[in-house]
Amino acid sequence: MHAMSPRLLLDLAAELLRDVLKFDAPADGVVSAFFRRHRQLGQRERHALAETAYAVLRRRLLFQHLAQSGSGALERRLAILGWAGDDGVLERALESHERDWRARASAVDPASLPAKLRHNLPDWIAQPLQARLGDEFLALADALNEPAPLDLRANVLKAERDAVRAALAAQGIAAEPTPYSPWGLRVNGKPALQRLEVFLRGDVEVQDEGSQLLALLTGARRGEMVVDFCAGAGGKTLALGATMRNTGRLYAFDVSGARLEALKPRLARSGLSNVHPVQIAHERDARVKRLAGKIDRVLVDAPCSGLGTLRRNPDLKWRQSPQAVAELRVKQAAILDAAARLLKPGGRLVYATCSLLEAENEAVARDFDERHADLERLSVAALLDKAVPAAATLVSGDDLRLWPHRHGTDGFYAAVWQRR
Repeated sequence: MHAMSPRLLLDLAAELLRDVLKFDAPADGVVSAFFRRHRQLGQRERHALAETAYAVLRRRLLFQHLAQSGSGALERRLAILGWAGDDGVLERALESHERDWRARASAVDPASLPAKLRHNLPDWIAQPLQARLGDEFLALADALNEPAPLDLRANVLKAERDAVRAALAAQGIAAEPTPYSPWGLRVNGKPALQRLEVFLRGDVEVQDEGSQLLALLTGARRGEMVVDFCAGAGGKTLALGATMRNTGRLYAFDVSGARLEALKPRLARSGLSNVHPVQIAHERDARVKRLAGKIDRVLVDAPCSGLGTLRRNPDLKWRQSPQAVAELRVKQAAILDAAARLLKPGGRLVYATCSLLEAENEAVARDFDERHADLERLSVAALLDKAVPAAATLVSGDDLRLWPHRHGTDGFYAAVWQRR
């Protein structure tokens, strides 16, 4: 396939940015739709365009500031500043005045700029995080602006982590054991896993290490009745099923049929036969109520702002709002209350989000405590202690708190209760 001319490629990068910066849909979907319209693009060209779009989303405030000194269409200037493809390609695409301008912009020392242009977060997100983290805040902001590595989970039902690691190495993919999760492997770059035998036979799944720890915290055992209340595409469901050794019953609830459909091929590969996907209309659905008082463990990975995943989804910081978070809190409380009703005496409830904000995390857990004298809060440290040697660093008070800059995972929160 012949390579596209550098000029045309830069034009397409600007066009893609125009689509992405409308913020009317998730960026990954916008990028996929763009590539479907431009089938002539090769793999390397697609990679250059997608990574450029993500670079601009990450550092949008900085790039918009630097773009003011340039000329031409704004999206073109942003594409030049965020260019993540081959440098030689960009050089050939630029006019001479653009080359000079780019050199001047690159020479600006970010440390000399206002804090907002360094952390690239809207005020409503930056302020609470700065208040909480103090001197560590910029380290977090920097970590959120780096692309995430690829985390994998060995499916212990089928293969040990070391065997999966060896199988990947045989294919030229270097994977390191994750520091906290006993099932995790971390890969740099974006290798095409989907074609590998080790993936096709279900020995390994893609799952962030933080998400693996949530499954570990749920502590599902053989023969139990377990509910993954907001299962989504089922990453945690699959991890729970493996810890149950494919025994007992594991319900995967979700309001989205499309997400549960996406679970099916993963379920087929995993070898699990104890999983029951159930589409529910809302948290008060009769199919939920039927299980009241019968369940050993419930994991609520609640709908949230997703701000802990900014390494992967940088558009969320521009698409979310304080109003959205306030609405989500109402939903989070309602789901937690419904989930609590499922527990039998001694049953365990895990509330988790991939948010960095106290409003969606500790505040929701505190409110729940006040409504539920029938549940007692458990210490996350004590629960993780046996399974995760380095557990102590992951804990804030009684809760789990994972930070990208400290732990190399997405940002996660979890609190755990037991029915008295």
